Amino acid sequence: MVYVGIPRAEPPARQDSTPPDPTAPDPTAPDPTVPDPTVPDPTAPDPTVPGLACAGATSAGATSAGSALIEMVDVSAGYDNRRERTRLVALRDISLRVGRGEFLAIVGPSGCGKTTLINMIAGFVTPLTGTVTVRGEPVEGPGADRAMVFQDYALLPWRTVERNVEFAIENRRGRVPGPERRRRIDRALELVGLAGFEKSYPHELSGGMRQRVGIARALVGEPEILLMDEPFGAVDAMTREAMQAELEKIIAETRQTVVFITHSIDEAITLGDRIVVVASRPGTIREIIDVDLPRPRFDPRHDIKRSGRFGEIRGHLWDLLSGEALGAGAGAATSSEGETR
Repeated sequence: MVYVGIPRAEPPARQDSTPPDPTAPDPTAPDPTVPDPTVPDPTAPDPTVPGLACAGATSAGATSAGSALIEMVDVSAGYDNRRERTRLVALRDISLRVGRGEFLAIVGPSGCGKTTLINMIAGFVTPLTGTVTVRGEPVEGPGADRAMVFQDYALLPWRTVERNVEFAIENRRGRVPGPERRRRIDRALELVGLAGFEKSYPHELSGGMRQRVGIARALVGEPEILLMDEPFGAVDAMTREAMQAELEKIIAETRQTVVFITHSIDEAITLGDRIVVVASRPGTIREIIDVDLPRPRFDPRHDIKRSGRFGEIRGHLWDLLSGEALGAGAGAATSSEGETR
């Protein structure tokens, strides 16, 4: 007789008499090398802070709270008119982070507060509200870790080129010894292409050469942060492009952090890692754009300005700025804010 559907009994499993190893890993425990998706990543950028939310992963300027060299949080700035008892608000609610080694370009219409912003980082202007910090320390005035290149040449006409450059370090607290001072001056002049013009006076130089002296004067102190307020605005177009290329080479060598103000969209794209677009008075950050173009950008083998990506970024910037730039003059009187005190 054959029985169907009754399974054959299996012999009982052999019991292992060996005790469990207390040092063996628990197979039911979670793998410590796999991040827990329910726990926030402390190194992730804060999406609520302008400058991080818009920065892409490929940007050299993408920073987190821990790696920001310069940070502005809820900053407003303005100027008092004591005669009329009013206050002009130049900037309002600015929050921005600048990473170490980043080249940050700032563009916006005239009168939107760009220079006020960079002057707060330099320590020349105190904010009305908010905080400005460098390496986590509040900015309470100028410091040797920051150097400014101004719109005009700001040279002393009675001093030679080398003496103008030396001016930046000769009265500094903690005097630089003679041999080291000489080395720094020679190095700065070499970086800007003025070796051989040490004994020349400003009136003997072209406009571009005078601005090179201004850049050398900023470099001689070996600051960590270079602040540049439209440094090429006073030179002709051809000299401007040449100096842009030189500046890119200098920064590639010195690895300094740069905050650069310009009115030129093309200049912002060719030099910047990120571009901050500032709206009209009171100045606010309208958008921060990641410039994902390869470096060097002044490569003679190809013209970066002819690339499709350059055109896309340029078109987007123009869309953001054209309305305000064209209407800045007509609307200046009505768009500025005066607060009666």
